[in-house]
Amino acid sequence: MKDSVSLFDGHQIRRLYDEKTETWYFSVVDILQVLIQQPDYQTARKYWNKLKERLKNEGSESVTNCHRLQLEAADGKKYYTDVATAETLLRLIQSVPSPKAEPIKRWLAKVGYERMQEMAGLSIQEHKQVKGLKTQNLRDHMSEAELIFTALAELSTRQIAESMNATGLPENKVAGKKGGGIAKKARLELESKTGKSVISGQNYLPPNKKGPPKKPENEE
Repeated sequence: MKDSVSLFDGHQIRRLYDEKTETWYFSVVDILQVLIQQPDYQTARKYWNKLKERLKNEGSESVTNCHRLQLEAADGKKYYTDVATAETLLRLIQSVPSPKAEPIKRWLAKVGYERMQEMAGLSIQEHKQVKGLKTQNLRDHMSEAELIFTALAELSTRQIAESMNATGLPENKVAGKKGGGIAKKARLELESKTGKSVISGQNYLPPNKKGPPKKPENEE
């Protein structure tokens, strides 16, 4: 998994991308800080603990759908914290009265589907297999061309979503499909002109270190 920080209205929201499931997870407390307009992290964390307890007592599935994953804190160290998918957070937000509720719902719907949308016609796992990657982050091993077409897919997706006034997950899925199609068409056109595939098996893994040669079985 690869963690990063995204911005909403000047607020830093930590998130983590699971390449296996192709899913973004967001820090619940960071989202709540925006909703309750609370600059102090510890105060927002206490608010979440109380809200979580109330929702548990009500039998809400939103709490059970949260996970605890490691995210980097302000001190530079990583700690386990509650995270949730965009879909789960959209439900949690309904429990918090806030003027920021609708704007952050729209933001989550967009960034929740910000990913490599059909850039190569490959899934992330298939792309990693081509490069011989296992647990490594795919982007860290992309060529310049692969990064450019990935960026085109994401930019196209965001702009199409904005033009559609997409506010929900279904609409942003449609935007993602169209944005990915634009990048795929451009990639195929380039490949037809150059005769070379944009998708490469190139990676930046260190060369395998060879150990000392094994002794023959009959040698002492």
